[in-house]
Amino acid sequence: MTLASFAAALIFVALAMSATMHLATRIERRSGNSGWIDVVWTFGLGATGVAGALLPFGDGSLARRLFIAALVTAWALRLGLHIARRTTGISDDPRYARMKRDWGAQAAEKMARLLQLQAFASIPLATGIILAAHNPAAFGQMQDWLGLALFIAGITGGGIADRQLRTFARSDRGGVCDRGLWAYSRHPNYFFECVLWSAYAVIASGAAHPLGWLAWLAPAAITLLLVRISGIPPLEEHMLAKHGDAYRDYQRRTSAFIPLPPKGVGP
Repeated sequence: MTLASFAAALIFVALAMSATMHLATRIERRSGNSGWIDVVWTFGLGATGVAGALLPFGDGSLARRLFIAALVTAWALRLGLHIARRTTGISDDPRYARMKRDWGAQAAEKMARLLQLQAFASIPLATGIILAAHNPAAFGQMQDWLGLALFIAGITGGGIADRQLRTFARSDRGGVCDRGLWAYSRHPNYFFECVLWSAYAVIASGAAHPLGWLAWLAPAAITLLLVRISGIPPLEEHMLAKHGDAYRDYQRRTSAFIPLPPKGVGP
């Protein structure tokens, strides 16, 4: 991949994600349910990634490009359908809902601006996909299978965590879910999402692909977003407001992100 083709890929990604989040803005305003924002983002990023993998931005073999496109499609379908199913059962996403309440009369304008910032923050993710797809090394290298293993671990772990949380919510037990993977991490779904995105960086890396190292910005960006910005902080604030001391106790004994043995639990 030349610098010119890389620049073209960046422009393509920026325009596609900006359009995606403009669509998310319109859907949120029309429906009043901000949960659809993440649905649109997931499918939009998936479509951008698949298109970027298949378009001739570099020298990746057709087999590699189809391989990456298949991974992106699997991710978008799994996560997008999960969020869509969850969104149909709520009237609004509590993270965005609080922002809108705090913004008051400026909510529509500030939401539109926020979603364009999300589009900008998505550029490293889609770019990581494109760099992985256009690694000029022959397809079938060890890094491809290592990347596939990371992807499978990420998508499987995320799916298990989401299913466990959904089962707990349906059980009518109430309280804080601390079963299964949720006993080891307060946000195992986020952890496995970051594992999944590291797959593209591994596949993109190699001596034959000088720009491939930039793909490491993808797992770095998703980790920053989930751990420090739009994931854990607003969700933990919501859970504390909802569950109070029960969630504080859960915080005390359970790792925030990386799955670890619970504190204060004997052998």
